[in-house]
Amino acid sequence: MAQFDVVVVGLGATGAAALNRLARRGVRALGIERLTPGHDQGSSHGESRIIRLGYFEHPSYVPLLRRSYELWRELEAEASTKLLHITGILEIGPPGGEVVSGTLAAARMHDLPHQVMDAAETMRRFPAFKIPDNDVGVFQPDGGFIAAEAAIATMLAQARATGAEIQTGVAVHSVTPQGDGVRVETSAGAIEAPKVVNAAGAWADRIAAMLGEPVPLTVVAPMLMVTSRLPAFIRPVVILRGRKLSFKQLGNGTVVIGGGHLATPYRDRNETVLDWDKLAISAATVWELFPVMRQATIVRAWAGIEAYMADGIPVVGPSATSEGVFHQFGFSTHGFQLGPGTGAVVAELVATGATNVPIDGLEIGRFHSTSS
Repeated sequence: MAQFDVVVVGLGATGAAALNRLARRGVRALGIERLTPGHDQGSSHGESRIIRLGYFEHPSYVPLLRRSYELWRELEAEASTKLLHITGILEIGPPGGEVVSGTLAAARMHDLPHQVMDAAETMRRFPAFKIPDNDVGVFQPDGGFIAAEAAIATMLAQARATGAEIQTGVAVHSVTPQGDGVRVETSAGAIEAPKVVNAAGAWADRIAAMLGEPVPLTVVAPMLMVTSRLPAFIRPVVILRGRKLSFKQLGNGTVVIGGGHLATPYRDRNETVLDWDKLAISAATVWELFPVMRQATIVRAWAGIEAYMADGIPVVGPSATSEGVFHQFGFSTHGFQLGPGTGAVVAELVATGATNVPIDGLEIGRFHSTSS
């Protein structure tokens, strides 16, 4: 039986980051992926993911995001690969809405550069959009996007180069603490290691349940992503009126448009959902807010899934019931941009038992009953 110090289950953005950071520390690490890295059955595939410092969801994410920016740039430099594209990010919505008020709270708390514009000024600077008169735009020069599939491939290549082993097409059947370690039963056989990282994305709650840690994880088919070639397009990433619609300009002259949630719980799917009518946002809405989209030529379309915790906050840290197990899941759309940061945190916890990055409030124990 092969000997490893740690097994990482799941090689999406967060699992690949954890495996990479563990290997860099000289830890004998094995990464297991039930399909193939970058597959379309999770939330880490596609051409791009947004990244920004002024995080409207909560200001507490900013230190972790700063660490992630550092690590994305470090990965780029070491691999001589462009992954992090700083284009600026424009967030549009009502002044009192979640996006604008949350972004401004984070920007002011952490002294992040930003500019607030009324609707007229926003449309003057970004004429591709038609927005309501009462909306405002908040521009952050440090925002942009990450080349998603290229980023995962780069992290895994770096992990291999520093000694990690990777097994693909391997499903995990059980995770069981025993003695001084953890036994992982897989479709390729059993593996025993002192420590395990649960980064299984939409399947992570199943592993948590095996350890007596049931968690409220909801899996949905969240959005249709469309890569379109336009006669004219915007430069910054744009989040328009909440999370419902976002636009990212790629370097190849195309724009990625994503938005809309399906309400149906969604896991182990076997087909791609590409029907606008099933989404919470329709093509008519896209055309109303982004009229030039009527002239678009669709280049590629795809759908993905996301795993949402009941409180919208990810789980990062050690198991509350099983020594040697560490969780990293339930990112509710936060995962890709935070991946290097949380991967480094988990690697530190695995290797040293401690981290200097604040992760208070991310513990899995918050879902456990404290009543006697």
